[in-house]
Amino acid sequence: MKVLLLENISAVAVKQFRDAGYAVESHKSALDECELIEKVRGVSILGVRSKTNVTRAVLDAAPILIAVGAFCIGVDKIDRAAASERGVAVFNDPHSNSRSVAELAMGEIILLLRRIFFSSNQMHLGFWNKSAAGAHEVRGLTLGIVGYGKIGSQLSDLAEAMGMRVVFYDVSHVLARGNARPVGFRELLEISDVVTLHVDGKPQNQNLFGEEEFCAMKDGACFLNLSRGFVVNHEALARHLKTGKLAGAAVDVFPKEPESGAQFTSVLQGLPNVILTPHIGGSTEEAQQNIGQFVSARLIDYVRTGNSMLSVNLPHCHLEYEPGSHRLMHIHHNVPGILRAINDILADRGINIERQVLDTRGTLGYAIYDINRPCDAELMQLLRAVPHTISVRAAGG
Repeated sequence: MKVLLLENISAVAVKQFRDAGYAVESHKSALDECELIEKVRGVSILGVRSKTNVTRAVLDAAPILIAVGAFCIGVDKIDRAAASERGVAVFNDPHSNSRSVAELAMGEIILLLRRIFFSSNQMHLGFWNKSAAGAHEVRGLTLGIVGYGKIGSQLSDLAEAMGMRVVFYDVSHVLARGNARPVGFRELLEISDVVTLHVDGKPQNQNLFGEEEFCAMKDGACFLNLSRGFVVNHEALARHLKTGKLAGAAVDVFPKEPESGAQFTSVLQGLPNVILTPHIGGSTEEAQQNIGQFVSARLIDYVRTGNSMLSVNLPHCHLEYEPGSHRLMHIHHNVPGILRAINDILADRGINIERQVLDTRGTLGYAIYDINRPCDAELMQLLRAVPHTISVRAAGG
């Protein structure tokens, strides 16, 4: 089996795939759609990060593709509906870089409140201007966290350890960490000395933060966005920084992000006490190694056993794997009669079902079988002919 890895995915992943017997082709950069269509034709596993668009056309060009791994949190660049229609599993890692992002946010909060970047830039220009004006300790200030998931909750712990009061807002009911307390969105804006966004990439979060929200913030507050570029109106942010309504900002994500090394432009460039970073919140060696290990392990296990428990698009299905089992996996449209049709085919051929499990997710159904003999070509052909079948494969292929 061939694995194609793009965007400089960790060498840990490359090693794991090779140790498992896969042929691996690895690229440091993303590929555009035309290039990817050419590369993906004979690929069984595709690994990407946040720059590669896995479109319907790409999936159409990959007839033997089994799974796509997003070696990051976001999967918005992957056409998951098209992947589901083709029985292609999609996996990501929503956890491994959360500490890195939380640490960067905490560090930037301190840098903003002490005006460190502004002072450093002045020094680089040759100006010695020692002053306490506008510089503050974080202790005793209020941090407002919008989005209290894996990253937001870890930042909550770090901020509280530094002596900050923490309030948060989340659309879901989540358990507060430490002394943090949930508040309404509007109240959070009004009482927070620092507001930081850690929301996901769902469409409803587009333009979450704009003119109205910045006006509602405290005078002299600081603002951070390390979540998604499209959730913030950068023109509005720039205006409120220029007027002094906001004392500073740190932005790691942008509505349009160029390839690494390409030219970047933003209305936020050149503003004092504004920290701009090129989407590196999760870019630490530790995070990338952990993501590489986690996602590659999930993909290898899915190919070997069919375990889809952490897939973002398939039904969550798991059947304890016993070495030497004759396992087959059947993905189909969620309509009545599929299991009966499969079971009849197996019974007619004198095949005993030793174990089986089924789960559904929306329009999809997914069944895993252990049977008492290997799957031959004729059996696979019969199973593929079952009405409403999307894909059938035996373990390992």
